[in-house]
Amino acid sequence: MATITVRNLDDDVKELLRIAAAKKGHSMEEEARLILKQALTPAQPDFGLGSQLRQRFSSVIAEPLELPPK
Repeated sequence: MATITVRNLDDDVKELLRIAAAKKGHSMEEEARLILKQALTPAQPDFGLGSQLRQRFSSVIAEPLELPPK
């Protein structure tokens, strides 16, 4: 694990960090780690592959496809 030091942090930002950490019941250090991880980790899509494909190719298909009868 790496260690970093943040210098010249505004007092207002430090206070906001302290309040956010207290609301969640953990340390300012843990809150800073969570914020950095959330900001730097790509968000996972909240829908499946089929939905992703439909969204990706929606501009190519002018009208919805009709399914044949069973």
